Amino acid sequence: MTETLKLAMDLISRDSVTPEDKGCQQLMSDRLEKIGFNNEVMQFEDVTNLWSRKGNDAPLLVFAGHTDVVPTGDLSAWSSDPFKPEIRDGMLYGRGAADMKGSLAAMVVATEKFIQDYPNHKGSIGYLITSDEEGDAYYGTVKVVETLEARNEKIDWALVGEPSSTAKVGDTIKNGRRGSMLGYLTIKGVQGHVAYPHLAKNPVHLVAPAIADLSTELWDEGNDFFPATSFQISNINGGTGATNVIPGELKIMFSFRFSTESSPEGLQKRTRAILDRHDLNYDLSFEVKGLPFLTDKGALVAAAVDAVKEEVGLDTELSTAGGTSDGRFIAPTGAQVLELGPVNKTIHQIDECVKADDLDKLTGIYYRILENLLA
Repeated sequence: MTETLKLAMDLISRDSVTPEDKGCQQLMSDRLEKIGFNNEVMQFEDVTNLWSRKGNDAPLLVFAGHTDVVPTGDLSAWSSDPFKPEIRDGMLYGRGAADMKGSLAAMVVATEKFIQDYPNHKGSIGYLITSDEEGDAYYGTVKVVETLEARNEKIDWALVGEPSSTAKVGDTIKNGRRGSMLGYLTIKGVQGHVAYPHLAKNPVHLVAPAIADLSTELWDEGNDFFPATSFQISNINGGTGATNVIPGELKIMFSFRFSTESSPEGLQKRTRAILDRHDLNYDLSFEVKGLPFLTDKGALVAAAVDAVKEEVGLDTELSTAGGTSDGRFIAPTGAQVLELGPVNKTIHQIDECVKADDLDKLTGIYYRILENLLA
C-alpha cells in the first residue's frame, strides 16, 4: 500500500463531521514538522485551523483544504462503516475519500517527496487547513486569511484540493467560481378562514406572480468564463398545518449564483424592484456567501495544466462550474487560486469513494506543480 493511501485511510478513520477535526490536522502537522514546517494552530470559536509554513521567501505556494466532512446519513445504507475505510475492487470507500481527505493525503506525500528531492527549493510552501468548510464557514479559512492579511503574510498561489475532476483525475481544474448570495424573504398577508377569503390576504397567492418574474428574469448572460447568473428558490414555508386556515405570512429562502457580470448590490436592487412592482408587503434581507473569482492565466494555471499533461497525459479543461469553495476567501487577497482534486462523482453521497490509484496519480500531479513552480 502506498504512503498516500495509508495517510488517506488514517484521515478517513477519524469521524471529523463538521466542524470537528478529530486530530486530522495534528496528524498532518506532525508529518509537516518533520520536513521543516512551522505549525500554528488558529482556533476560532469551535473551529480548528492549521496554518503551516516552510520558508519565509516569496513566492508562497499554499495547499488549502478541509478536514471536516458532511454527516454520513443513514449508516445502514452504507456498504461498510464510513469511518472504517476499505479498499474494494480498486476503490477506496469512506466518508471524505473524495471530499477531501484523499487530496490532503496526496498533498502531504507530494510535499514530503518534493522537499526530499529539492531541499533548497525556491520560495515557500504553506498549508491552510480548516475544519469549517462543510458547515457555516464563518470561523475557518476566512478567519485565517484575515489573520494572514493583518500581518501582511501574502499568498501568491493557492491550490485547493476540492474534487474538481469529472471522469478521470486531472481532466478538470476549477479556475474560478461563481458568487453566492442568499435571500431571506417574508411576504406578509392576513390570516383567515379558507371559507372567507375576502376577509384574509393569502401571501402565497400574492407572491406567485412575483416568483414567476424572479424565476424568468434574465439577470445577465454570463461571459466566456461564467454561465449566466441563476436564481433558485430553496425553501418555502407557510401555513399553520391546518387545512382550513389561510396563512398570515410566507417565508421564502432563495439563492443567487452569480457571474462577474453581476454584483450583489445590483442583484439586490433588481430583486426589490420586482417585488415592489407587485405591491407586496414584505421583509427582505441578503447574505453574501462569496464573490465570484477567476484565475484565467498566470504561473499557477500553466504549472497545473503542464503537471496534468506530464503525469496523466490529459489536456485538462478549465472550468468555473459547480458550487462554492474556500477559494472564495483566498482570491480577494490577490492570490492566483485553482481547485484540483479527485473525481467528484460520489461526494456527499452514501458509499463515497475514489479509485485508489487516482490518489497516487494526484500525488504525482501535486509533486509536478511544486516542481514546476519552486524547483
